Parts: sequence; C-alpha cells; structure tokens
Amino acid sequence: MEIGKYSVGLDIGTTKIVAMIGKENEYGKIEILGIGKSKSLGVHRGVVNNITQTIKSIQQAVEEAEMNSGLKIGSVVVGIAGQHIRSLHHSDYITRSDSEEVINEEDLDNLCNQVYKLIMLPGEEIIHVLPQEYKVDGQAEIKQPIGMYGGRLEANFHVVVGQVTSIKNVGRCIKSAGLDLGNITLEPLASSDAVLSQEEKEAGVALIDIGGGTTDLAIFKDGIIRHTAVIPFGGGVITEDIKEGCSIIEKQAEQLKIKFGSAWPGENKDNEIVSIAGLRGREPKEITLKNLSKIIHARVVEIIEQVYMEIKNYGHEEQKKKLIAGIVLTGGGSQLKHLKQLVEYITGMDTRIGYPNEHLAGDSDETVASPLYATAVGLLMNAIKNQPKGKNGQDAIADKAAPEEGIYSQHKEQEEDSPERQRKARKSVFDKWSEKLKEFLDNAE
Repeated sequence: MEIGKYSVGLDIGTTKIVAMIGKENEYGKIEILGIGKSKSLGVHRGVVNNITQTIKSIQQAVEEAEMNSGLKIGSVVVGIAGQHIRSLHHSDYITRSDSEEVINEEDLDNLCNQVYKLIMLPGEEIIHVLPQEYKVDGQAEIKQPIGMYGGRLEANFHVVVGQVTSIKNVGRCIKSAGLDLGNITLEPLASSDAVLSQEEKEAGVALIDIGGGTTDLAIFKDGIIRHTAVIPFGGGVITEDIKEGCSIIEKQAEQLKIKFGSAWPGENKDNEIVSIAGLRGREPKEITLKNLSKIIHARVVEIIEQVYMEIKNYGHEEQKKKLIAGIVLTGGGSQLKHLKQLVEYITGMDTRIGYPNEHLAGDSDETVASPLYATAVGLLMNAIKNQPKGKNGQDAIADKAAPEEGIYSQHKEQEEDSPERQRKARKSVFDKWSEKLKEFLDNAE
C-alpha cells in the first residue's frame, strides 16, 4: 500500500499521552492513519516530574499508534504547556541606517532578535516572540511593513516565557524514547489551530482548553494572538475534590465525575443517589448527586473565574478589544455536563464547545473528533504544515543523520531557489523560534 507522506503529533498531557499519525488527503483534510494513547504517569500539571515514567508512557503510546497504522514513527511534533509558561507584552524599536531603502525581512529579524535579548528571571528563557502591530516613523497599526520606507521601525510584541529545565526535560524524554524532535509548538496554539475558524480569530475569541493538569487560555483578535495564560488547575483537581469530599478512591471519583458529574447543582433532586462499591467487602457508600454537583460546581467556578480574570486583564471590556465570537471550550474537561451554560452565566459571553472535526476527513473515527483530542489534532496539523518537501513522509526525516538541521536547511534551500519572494518574506515567526529552540536543546546536551 502506497502511503505517501505522513506526519506525527505527540501530545504529552498530565492525564494522557497521545501519538497521532496522519496525512493530508487530496481535499486538504487530515486523514488519521493511527492513534496511540497511554496513561501519563510522569507529568504533573503539564510539567515532566519523572523522566523514566514519561519515557515509558511515550513509548507505549507510540507503539500502539505504530501497531494501529502499520507505520514507523521517526520524528514527532510535540506540544509544550505547563504552569511554568507565562506571557508578557513588550515594545521595542530599531533605527535603520538607511531610510531611503525599503524595509525588508532582515529588518524584522533584527527587531525580533532584539526582543530575545530581554533579561528574564533566573532559569527562564524566551520561547516565543510574536509581533502584534508595527509602527513606521510613528505611523501606527501597520500589519506588514515590508516594502515601506522609514527610518524608525517599532513593534508591540507578545512574548511567551518558560522554564529552561522544563523545555529541556521534554526534549530529553523524546530523544530517550528513540524519537526525533521535529518541532515544538505551544499547546494552546495547537488547540486553536484545530478548533477555531479564521473568522472567529478575526472577530475576537478566547479559547479555553481544560486539560487534566492545566487550563490553557489563548485570546485572538484581528487574526493575531493577543494573550496566552496557563492556569495550574484542570480536571484532575475536580477529581481530587470528589475523592476528598466523598472519601472514595481516585478511580471511583473519576468515574463518578464522567458518568454523573454536572457543573450545575440545581438540576439534581435531593433523592438522586448513586451507590459506590465498598473496598474489600466493606459496606457500599451512598452519595447524593446533588452533593457531587456541589463539589464539582465549586471548583469549576474557581477555574472559570481565574480564566475570566485573565480575559479581563487582556482588556476585553474595552470596545476595541471586544471578543465578538465569545468563548470556545475544548479539552477533556470541556465535556463536563452543563459546563457551557455555567461559563455563559459567569462571563456573560457566547460559548460553544470546540470539536476538531472541521479539519478531519469525513470517514474519521468519531472518537478522534472529541474535544479530548483537540491538542493532538492541532499538533498533527502543525507537523503536516512544516513537513519537509521532496521525499515520502517520515523517511525524509528518519534517514537524516542530523534531523533537526536537515529539516530546516532543506526549507532554506527551497526558499532561496523559489522565485516567490513573498513566500520567503512570510516565513513564520514560529518556524524561526523552533529553530532557535532546537539549537538551544542541542547545545544543552
């Protein structure tokens, strides 16, 4: 069977690790060729805290995906998240030596590189510099200054910062699991690729990805990412609360949450009771669904209020920054009953649940189109987009002696040869960041 090009996204979450193999079909949709899932044992709140267990979990997920698809995994695109990630806003400028020459790609690079020199807290590294808007000689609100004349070029930047050690640990786990690190992408960005439309990003939208260990927020307006935040609470804390509040074991608490859990206590009658089997012949426990909903409600309200505070910090109440498309909920935690209504009640904003099915081929398995897999689908989309051209899929990566340099030097050569000057000019900031990060990881070893 001729497979053609295929790519792999690897989502290293707090509760699960997912390896997803896929390729683009002739209609530009993504065809899932295989998926592997394993319980994540070495990750706490999005950060690796046990290297050996994480490697084992990655290998399990990869083996399952290989078995389901009959394909070999060489290189993966990995998501990075966790409570160590924070973002800040920064303005910077450069004075050009010759204002009679038009602004080119090199000037934008110089401006971006200047931001990378910002002094961070000890142990922190700038992992992402995203230009928002440019100013040329005081003329504001310029989206693309290339080709314009001007002496002073300035820009507002959205800067994402993370812990050096956390990033290095993820890289180490990938390499120790026998895989190549093809690219690293921010998980909120990956999820947004999978579940948001371009119209929503233009109108203004807040994506809330409720995972097991963290809740990620990404705010878009005018098609540009404006704000990112990671709240160190997710579905796992809700399970923990049920466990403590009902005096039961974690496995039972998780099942209770999935089967009977609701974020809205008002819907349960006082006489609705669920019976939990006792441990080792002990008496079964009876729990009222109203109490269960109250426990869940209290924690969910806390998470939503923290997210809403971040949305307010962005400036959602200002007319120019209004998020017309409201909120999109995704991630495993978004499947909680009545969560959408509760979010609308607390924030007063339109809310929908985000499914990654828009980008998937029509014959895809229904389970993959669940919000649970939004990040994995987004990472796979990123892997397909950044795939090296010219050879078949994974082989193009697997048979390189130095995979990272190989991918990017190949990209560069193609772009040099290409007559499309514009495409070269539009080489994404994210690609440049990935190169910098990979260089950093290689030097750190």
